[in-house]
Amino acid sequence: MSDEKLYYSIGEVADMFQVNTSLIRFWEKEFDIIKPKKNKKGNRLFTQQDIENFHLIFHLVKERGFTLEGAKKKLKDKKKETTDNFEVIQSLKRIKSFLLELKEEL
Repeated sequence: MSDEKLYYSIGEVADMFQVNTSLIRFWEKEFDIIKPKKNKKGNRLFTQQDIENFHLIFHLVKERGFTLEGAKKKLKDKKKETTDNFEVIQSLKRIKSFLLELKEEL
């Protein structure tokens, strides 16, 4: 069984990305790849797939400097390529972190 939760609240998602909940709601409206479930009280419940999509959006908009329209177009036209590039970048960051830790221990 995985340690990952099935659903995340909007507050948890905002904390993951260190942004306000209003930005999460805004991106939900702007990007159709984010489709949270809602409980009886109307609270948004985000799946792991939603979190992965937020990572892509965050990477494009906040890290790479894309406009919202540019990010939408990139995700629509080249989602597979964008996802693959993002995964490579994340792997390289993990390797760099590991190597820096190893260097500190030596």
